[in-house]
Amino acid sequence: MNKSELVSAISERTGETRSAVEAVINSLETVVTEQVVLGEKVSITGFVSFEQTERGARTGRNPRTGENIEIAAAKGCKVSAGARLKAAVKGI
Repeated sequence: MNKSELVSAISERTGETRSAVEAVINSLETVVTEQVVLGEKVSITGFVSFEQTERGARTGRNPRTGENIEIAAAKGCKVSAGARLKAAVKGI
């Protein structure tokens, strides 16, 4: 399901206009992104959580040449499924 299909599905279930639903989804995306960039954890209890992660610098190996290389520290984003979502996927 892509964003357009998601907007349509939510619009049909709620009776809201597609433009209103799209505005809410865009706002959710913006707020979650802003908070994770600031280092805050964003949780929708039971459904999903987003948080910033940090990986330290490390030494790796180039698989082609076998040469050691330095891999710089980096930030990433961790997305975790909540209990209700996990249970739904398991069929519980």
